[in-house]
Amino acid sequence: MKIGILALDGVFDTGLATLLDTFSTANELALAGGAARGPLEIEVVGFTRQIRTAMGLRIAVAPVGAIGRPDWIVMPALNAKTRDAVLAALERRDVVEAKKRLRAWREKRIGIAAACIGTFVLADSGLLDGEDATTTWSLAPLFRERYAAVRLDDSRMVVSSNGIVTAGAAMGHLDLALWFVRQVSPELATLVARFLLIDNRTSQAQYIIPDYLAHADPLVERFERWARDNLSNGFSLQDAASALHVHTRTLQRRTELVLGKSPLAFFQDLRVQRARQLVLDGCGLDIVAERVGYADASTLRNLLRRKLGRGMRDLRMDG
Repeated sequence: MKIGILALDGVFDTGLATLLDTFSTANELALAGGAARGPLEIEVVGFTRQIRTAMGLRIAVAPVGAIGRPDWIVMPALNAKTRDAVLAALERRDVVEAKKRLRAWREKRIGIAAACIGTFVLADSGLLDGEDATTTWSLAPLFRERYAAVRLDDSRMVVSSNGIVTAGAAMGHLDLALWFVRQVSPELATLVARFLLIDNRTSQAQYIIPDYLAHADPLVERFERWARDNLSNGFSLQDAASALHVHTRTLQRRTELVLGKSPLAFFQDLRVQRARQLVLDGCGLDIVAERVGYADASTLRNLLRRKLGRGMRDLRMDG
């Protein structure tokens, strides 16, 4: 498999290094296992002879035209962690050129992939319109605001949709790299994961901080504060809307637009966050259930496992 990594100035160092290290490890392990050659042919390309990473390292890259016809082009993240930084990056001259190149590669039926902020470049090029995708959870509200034509599920770690693959936040580069190795050989991917101590992470859900997302919108932020004050009382959409002096439809529409989920689903996220902390603090499950508005501890146990994919014993081990 021939993979081109499109690297621009200001690339997220860890993202680029993670891709290269994972691919290199896969090739080395394949050779050690008796393969005649490594299964992955990797080329880092760019628009200049060298790029400067976000941390100031200078890296020589091949010109984009030198790669010929790869099987895949991967867009690692730029080091932009805030809304303003992302919007400014999307207007950079080299990023505009990257969007044109990505569209041209896609027209040739070359696979396109990106992780973290790199997914914004794909979306801004129009390549994700009508497709399923994920992105870094912390900027999902901005993604939804700008790219309504994309079917975003920011709870997922890696999403493949019609020859386009997207991955989640920062270390999602690791999951994306392993996805490529898995396409070559599931057995090799398992071996690489063990050598690099890569956990099996199919979801970003356990890493999402609900109140961080809520700050993207004034009404949703007010709803978040109301929800935290009323976790032990249970959820009522009518009570929430009345307390915030808005219509229920307004609250429903706004949370779905900003967060991609209903008010009840967001309330459940806050329940999970509070319950997880109480468990780490050593509280018994019955007490935890009462403090987050459940009369039945088994219902809370099922919610935690459904949302986090982990049982009570696993959560206690985190402490």
